[in-house]
Amino acid sequence: MLQNSFLFLCLTYFTCCATRSVLNVRRKELSGGVAENVELIKDKLTEKDFNVFATVDHAKNAAGIGLELRPTIVIIFGNPNGGTKLMQCAQEYAIDLPQKVLVYEDEDGKCFAVVNNQ
Repeated sequence: MLQNSFLFLCLTYFTCCATRSVLNVRRKELSGGVAENVELIKDKLTEKDFNVFATVDHAKNAAGIGLELRPTIVIIFGNPNGGTKLMQCAQEYAIDLPQKVLVYEDEDGKCFAVVNNQ
C-alpha cells in the first residue's frame, strides 16, 4: 500500500512538473511583490471578519533543506460562521476548509494570487 502511494505521488509530481497546468483554480496577476501582497490580503481578510490561521512560506521551507523556490506563500483563513453553515449542509465541505490563497512569483518575476475555483 505504501509503495503504491509513493508511486502515485512520484507520477503526480512528474506529470505536474511536465505539464505545469493546474485546473480548477482562479489566478489573478497582482502589482507589487509577494510579501507586500501577502500583508495586503491578510489585512483585507481581517477587515472582512475572516480569521487568518497561518501563513506557509514554501520558499523558506525549501531553503531549510537546501532547495531553491521562488517566493511562494499560502495564507490559510476562514470564518466559522460561513464554514459551519456549509458543513451543516454537507460535512464533506470540511475537506476544503479552511480556505487558502496562494501568492507566488512566477519565472518572469510577476506576482499572482491563486484560489480554488470551487
